[in-house]
Amino acid sequence: MFDKNKAPQSNPLGKTNRIVQGTTIKGDIETKEDFRLDGILIGNYISGGRLVIGTSGEVQGDIKCKNVDVEGKYTGKLEVDELLTVKSTACIKGDVIVGRLSVESGAIFEATCSMKSKQNSTTEAIKVDKK
Repeated sequence: MFDKNKAPQSNPLGKTNRIVQGTTIKGDIETKEDFRLDGILIGNYISGGRLVIGTSGEVQGDIKCKNVDVEGKYTGKLEVDELLTVKSTACIKGDVIVGRLSVESGAIFEATCSMKSKQNSTTEAIKVDKK
């Protein structure tokens, strides 16, 4: 009646990658899933999901992503298909191309910013196999 050997269903919270505070990565990251960065990334990041740069997080490099929340520091070229949320603790320097933008009071936003049309989607260029 009850199959005890059945594998548990996947938890959506289990599909979030995480780099903790005190960790530094030098190199590029490419993922299909969501990602939370509380450490330091010196390199480029590409994703079809959401990136959260925590208050202790820092990225020095280019980002191409569907959605991004920035609470920490970012320097480089940031390309976001949908929504870029800049929290009050964030510091962004560089070039920003977004679908939509939300900036909280108190954030440091020293960037050139342009809005993209719906036809120009970064994540469309990312090949995501849905098998």
